[in-house]
Parts: sequence; structure tokens; C-alpha cells
Amino acid sequence: MTAEAAPPCLACGTCCFSTLETYARLDGADHARLAERAEELTIFVGNRCYMKMQGGHCVALVVDALTRRFVCNVYESRPVVCRELERGSPACSGEIHEKGTRPGALLESLDRRLRRT
Repeated sequence: MTAEAAPPCLACGTCCFSTLETYARLDGADHARLAERAEELTIFVGNRCYMKMQGGHCVALVVDALTRRFVCNVYESRPVVCRELERGSPACSGEIHEKGTRPGALLESLDRRLRRT
């Protein structure tokens, strides 16, 4: 999915950030939807499966360097926990309240890396 086709909530990306390794839990159907990408995107802790976290955010969250927007590269096959978080809901507002500075910090880090190259 490109940034241009992404739902407006993905311009924010805040809900995809966490410092917890066990942040976004998957069930069997979630794992199956990820199909051949499941191994690269998930991690098992005991017998429980989670989306991998990298750099403080879900590994499926990528930044479009040109538009500076966040894009979920598995949006169509995202886990139920992601599907259930509705844009503009109280849970969404809570995510923004608690983690609202993290997306901006990631963009700043990207900008610094780009300036060095």
C-alpha cells in the first residue's frame, strides 16, 4: 500500500508504537492472514504470537521518506487488534495522548539520517 492510498489514520501511526516486545498479539487467523510474510513479521514468546517490534514500533509500520507519512505494509492483512482500534475512538485518543510524540521523533531521526547521506 502506498502512502497516497493509505487511510488517514496511517498518517498518524501512533497506535503502532510501543516499547513492549509483546505489544500486538496475534491469533491463529491473524498469523494465517500474514501468509508467507508471517515468519519475518512475527515473534513467538512461549506459545503466544506477536507482531515484531523494531525501533519502538511495529515492524510493519514504514515511513514513506518522500511524503513523511506512515504506511502499514500489511494493512489488508493486519491483525484483529489493529482492526478493532477505530480512528477517533476513545482508545485512539488515549494512544495519541500517551504516545503522541513518538511518530514525530521517528520522523526527526529519519531526517537526520537523510541529511548525513
